[in-house]
Amino acid sequence: MSHRKPVILVTGCSSGIGLALTRLLFGRLDDYRLVATARTSSLPKIAKAGIPSSENLRLRPLDVTSGEERTALIAEIERDWGGVDILINNAGISYRSVVEHLTEQDEQLQFNTNYFGPTHLIRLCLPGMRQKRAGRIINISSVGGMMAMPTMGAYSASKFALEGITEALYYEMRPWNVKVSLIQPGFVRSNSFKNVTVSEQARQAVETSSTYANYYWHMSRFIAGLMNRSKATPEHIAAKIIQLMEQPHPQLRVPASLDARFFTLMTRLIPRRIYHAILYRNLPGIKTWGTGQHEALESPAEVKEALFEKRSTR
Repeated sequence: MSHRKPVILVTGCSSGIGLALTRLLFGRLDDYRLVATARTSSLPKIAKAGIPSSENLRLRPLDVTSGEERTALIAEIERDWGGVDILINNAGISYRSVVEHLTEQDEQLQFNTNYFGPTHLIRLCLPGMRQKRAGRIINISSVGGMMAMPTMGAYSASKFALEGITEALYYEMRPWNVKVSLIQPGFVRSNSFKNVTVSEQARQAVETSSTYANYYWHMSRFIAGLMNRSKATPEHIAAKIIQLMEQPHPQLRVPASLDARFFTLMTRLIPRRIYHAILYRNLPGIKTWGTGQHEALESPAEVKEALFEKRSTR
């Protein structure tokens, strides 16, 4: 890569961490060339944020679940710019649903976006990286990839899977000088807690105040509170990603916020039986879970807004 500017491909750039990362890299185009992507419907948000296409920046539509779009984009980058040198898999969605309320279609969409999309992109980029014996792959994980929370099982499952295959890839690529890392953000102060996809049965439970309604009510308020109190911002996480990207010997896993570091220490130092007991006892409203009582639903409209009114992917 010494004779040319390294090419960075970032997915999910229309909001949150992806947009913050695109902004930071936009100011670094003397050093890099950037391909920033988002779904077709979301792509205008990048330009509206003051990030126009230029000689060293291409804004391209990409639905990471589409094999045709993935293949066409990588072929274009290889043809015009010699291939991807740094792949940052950021695009993702988060399902809000208890396990019983998930359908096979819900799980498939969660995994297609958070797991299969990134791994297929990796496979498209690896031949070029191996040929150059140089490259970087950074997968954006989450604290949800190191611990699971109720109503977010499918999301955690997809991130656990992403972490597992990234660890295997880390070993496989070391002989080829391809650096592989995971960034693990915790709760980030943004509106991303509203950017959730909700299963149909979860929607019905909240609307009728039945079965698992308390789960959704308490967990939605709990997550919103953690997000609003967090000191980490999308810009903070984006800066961590660039720092990791430019390290000569990057770590495999990088907790990117204070709470992520805290949960990392918890999972390493506390015996699992005690760890799970602590988390269970501190779940919000746990005494009313499974009782059939719904008096906690003081404002169904509030939980409906948190769950249903703003749904998107990054």
